Amino acid sequence: MPLSIAIVGLPNVGKSTIFNALTRQKVDAQNYPFCTIDPNVGCVKVPDERLDKLAQMSKSEKIIYSTVEFIDIAGLVRGAHKGEGLGNKFLTNIRECNAICHILRHFINENIIHVENRINAKDDLEIINLELIMADLEQINKKLEARKDTDFVQLKPVLEKIKKDLDNNVLIKDQKLSDEETQIITQFNFLSAKPCLYIFNVAETDITKTKEQIIKESGLILEPEKVILVCGKMEEELTQLSEQEAVDYLINFNVKQSGLEQMIIAGYSLLNYISMLTTGPKETRAWTITLGSKAPQAAGKIHTDFEKGFARVEAIDWQELLNCGGWAQAKEKGKVRIEGKEYIIKNGDVVIFHFSS
Repeated sequence: MPLSIAIVGLPNVGKSTIFNALTRQKVDAQNYPFCTIDPNVGCVKVPDERLDKLAQMSKSEKIIYSTVEFIDIAGLVRGAHKGEGLGNKFLTNIRECNAICHILRHFINENIIHVENRINAKDDLEIINLELIMADLEQINKKLEARKDTDFVQLKPVLEKIKKDLDNNVLIKDQKLSDEETQIITQFNFLSAKPCLYIFNVAETDITKTKEQIIKESGLILEPEKVILVCGKMEEELTQLSEQEAVDYLINFNVKQSGLEQMIIAGYSLLNYISMLTTGPKETRAWTITLGSKAPQAAGKIHTDFEKGFARVEAIDWQELLNCGGWAQAKEKGKVRIEGKEYIIKNGDVVIFHFSS
């Protein structure tokens, strides 16, 4: 299953417009609240120039990229946890995703209404976070009242600790929890515990501003590495252009990479995902694994039998493989490493697994 990210925000902040550009799927993006009723799902490839270069070297028949699944969810309004707007349906859709991508409106257009009748990214995010917090509190209160779990004695103090911070508007992802406490609450899939990206939908005149400038203007306190600047209007126009025309278009704005490309890559790395690579005449492929995965677990991503019968792995950095001109040449030069069960796969490792039957 690919990484799934919920695209959320208030109505008319640009969620569906960005989703259209992101996936090149034409979903409705009309100028009224709740245009998106059922979540639209788009699976997009993670841009990776390493695969293109390796495929050219190996003369591969096909390339298989890592993917991220983006889910465009109906606009959230104040009081969603009580059923306002599309309420609980919206929150249920978020709960099924691995992470949240907040779309924050940072452009003024009098022709596009705002459900709160003002443009203020800080207030918008506070509304969304409050709804997530209230939904988690409701879930915790029900659990504390039920007291049916056999492990309730162990669970109760953790839930009460989390509840106290939630009552003070502290998201679970920002709370100080031990690894053990984090593991205990994993079963609940709390909304405010999910990792987040913050996408500012900016005007064309702001696209050359830095993340730090936009964050400062918004009044929010956010980590720049989790912030992406996207101009929905520009990204939509890019989808109508050829690849070279799109490159030229971005150059005119002194932009090296589209906001959506940054968004895809950031989404992939948000949960500490990396890619190990395989290459040959049949295919060149990226395999998604978690940072810190040991060789046997990584092998299991290709086939479960590979993990069970893991013997060793041949590994080489993708760039070093390219420099050598191929696998055979790399082995002749002694550049291919033979690693065992304790080897931790690195991002960009090109691998061949060996296993015993």
